[in-house]
Amino acid sequence: MPSGNERVSMGGQPVPPTRKRKAAPATGRTKAESRALMVENILDSAEYLFSKKGLDGVTLRDVAERVGIHTTLLNYYFKDKINLFEGVFARRAGITSGRRMVALEQYETECQGSPTVEGALHAFLDTDLDLYYKGGEGWMNYAAFCARVSNTPEGARLMDEHFDPVVLKLVEILKKALPDYSDEEIFWGYHFVSGSLMNTLARTGRIDRLSGGVCHSDDYPAIKKRMARFMAAGFLSLRK
Repeated sequence: MPSGNERVSMGGQPVPPTRKRKAAPATGRTKAESRALMVENILDSAEYLFSKKGLDGVTLRDVAERVGIHTTLLNYYFKDKINLFEGVFARRAGITSGRRMVALEQYETECQGSPTVEGALHAFLDTDLDLYYKGGEGWMNYAAFCARVSNTPEGARLMDEHFDPVVLKLVEILKKALPDYSDEEIFWGYHFVSGSLMNTLARTGRIDRLSGGVCHSDDYPAIKKRMARFMAAGFLSLRK
């Protein structure tokens, strides 16, 4: 006989109690996956807009409209525009700085205590150019974003925070390559390298127009072929 708590089928047999199941999300994603995807979409949209207009030229409403959500939902993920700006900067900074650090350390090992300026610059510059060029549209947007904001107070602070260790590693190797150079000359040399790199990452198209189409600002393989060699000659000329 079934107990009083059991349901009975039409045939008189007891039916096991049913268990309540949580409804699966309509998309098939978990809440954590949906949240992560939304954050990525927000960061992608903000990255694109910041790369075009800078920090001051973009509002949270602009970003929300590009994502296709309400501004209040955007505020749920990022409390304000500075917080979003920092999130965009940090998302890829660790990847590019980490790759360059590995490349510099590998070069330092391979050169067996006899580094050259050009060799160090190839490790530092080529690794970054390859990442942007081969990484797709998102990485190219990040390159332009960094170039645009690097000369702003907010961008310079984040450059210091995220990129100082890898820059100082490059400087350390340059000092070994140029033992007779003063710190002043080496840091000025890096300053000029950094300016050239930022101008390259900006991809303004100016060289396209000036050269009548002979050169293209997004031709990173052509830039990679020349930049380290050109900058190394600049370093060496500082003592002449």
